[in-house]
This record gives sequence, structure tokens and C-alpha cells, in this order.
Amino acid sequence: MANIFTGLSAFPLTPLTDDVVDEQSFVGLVESVVAAGVDSITALGSTGSYAYLTADERARVARLAVDHAGEVPVIVGVGALRTSQVLANVDSAQEAGAAGVLLAPVTYQPLTHDDVFELFRTVSEYTDLPIVVYDNPGTTHFHFSNELYARLAELPGVASIKIPGVPGDAEAARRHVAAIRAVVPEHVTIGVSGDASAANGLNAGCQAWYSVIAGTLPSPAVEITRAARQGRASDAVAASDRLAPLWDLFVEFGGSLRVMAAIAEERGLAPRGCLPLPIQPLDDDQRARISVVVDALGLDD
Repeated sequence: MANIFTGLSAFPLTPLTDDVVDEQSFVGLVESVVAAGVDSITALGSTGSYAYLTADERARVARLAVDHAGEVPVIVGVGALRTSQVLANVDSAQEAGAAGVLLAPVTYQPLTHDDVFELFRTVSEYTDLPIVVYDNPGTTHFHFSNELYARLAELPGVASIKIPGVPGDAEAARRHVAAIRAVVPEHVTIGVSGDASAANGLNAGCQAWYSVIAGTLPSPAVEITRAARQGRASDAVAASDRLAPLWDLFVEFGGSLRVMAAIAEERGLAPRGCLPLPIQPLDDDQRARISVVVDALGLDD
């Protein structure tokens, strides 16, 4: 089970046209990341705008991802406000042939740690599909503790924990990952997110990178992942540092989603205005700046 949750997992956009999922564009993104050699695909993550889609749309996207991923395993995001909705999404993922599910504690009212534990316990008892714990406080505003990681990791279905970005200092990153590993069984993998810190996370002992950039620009993410997993830590850091202008744009423009959407649109991988409203696209000046960075880094090659 653990080998599905190691290496590079690409999180593609779910492009929309006129408020309808653009299936052709989504399939193109899936096929592109498969061709680049990613280890898995995670459909309907935050980059895939899962929270903005209906249950039927999510079921269709899950099916498209699995149907076009070939031999690459597909993990499907199932988070929703109500546990009953989560379980319905699990059913759709299982019917589509997903290899696992990604579960975030989606909420409007603040959740307690016991609320979140019971959510994961319920899902773990409901399905045989392995579960990735999705710790993304930037979107959910819920903060996991190492104690909660430990409780969740004891559930039989939990296979991986997707942690937020690690510290920039290499030694601090190692201590951070080691503290999580100390409370999480070996069969549960630890995967880093926060693309700018992925090289540090992999070098610090994370077994997976759950990657935004890999969903649209997979080649540099493959390079970083392979270097880190082959023990070439300095090469991984150098490859990540080369992308610093892109990481800086993520910070400046309020996160990675709008930036990656703009890149996908400019490269013809998604239609203009592919994000779900009310999320507004970046303006023409911002898009021009992104294009300059992409060209300078050779990311269109």
C-alpha cells in the first residue's frame, strides 16, 4: 500500500468553461503528467477546486482521471462539509477505480480534534481504500497537531499524511519531519506539500511530494523528486532554487492556484478564465509577469 504514496503526486487543475467542467482540458492535463513520469495523480485536490464542484461533477472528474491515467495510480479528493457527503464522494471514487482517497477536514464551523478524528474513523471503517490525511490549513483553517497525526495514523485505512511546507533551513526541516515520524508508524508515509519547500522536505525524510506545479509543469517537479530520492540532495535543492522566481510569484499572488491557472491558460492547456467563480483570474499585467518568468526558466520547453 505504501508504494502508491511515495514519489511525486501531481495535482492537476480542474478547468471550467462557462461554469462547466472542461473535460477535454482536464484529460489533456492528466495525459501530460502521465507522459512526464509522475508516480501518481491526485485529482480533486485544492488545485483541482474540489470544494467548488457538485457531487456529480466530482464523480465525473474522478472517472476521467482514472480512465486516462493508464497504469499511474489515481488518488481522489473526497472532502466535503458533511460526513454523509464525504462518504458519497468515497463511493464515487471507488466506483471510478481510484487507488486511494485524499481527505481534508472541510468546515464552516470550527472543528475540534475530536471532530476530525471521528470523520477519519468513520471513513476508515466505511471503505477499504487507503486514505491520505490532507493537512492544508491555508484552505481549511484547521491545524493538525502531531498528537492528532498519531491518533489518525493508528486507523487501519490511513496510508499517508500530507503535511504543509517544512522549514527552509535543512536541519530544522529534518527535526520537523523526524518529530512527525516519531509518532507515525513506518507504514504511513509522510508527504510534503508547499512546492517551494518540497526539496527540503524530501531531503529531510518525506517519502512523497504532493505537488501543485507537477499538475501543469511536471518536468521540473520530476527532476527535483528524482534527485532527492536518489540521494542527490544538493541537486534537488539546486533544481528547486532555480524555480525561486516562480515560488516568489506564488507568494505575491496569494497562493499557487491563480498562478498555475494562468500558466495553463497561456500554454493552451486550459481555457481562459478556467477557475470557478467567484475566484477571479489574474489580470493582464500579472499574467505577463508570469509569462516572463516561465520563459526565463525555460518551463515551456
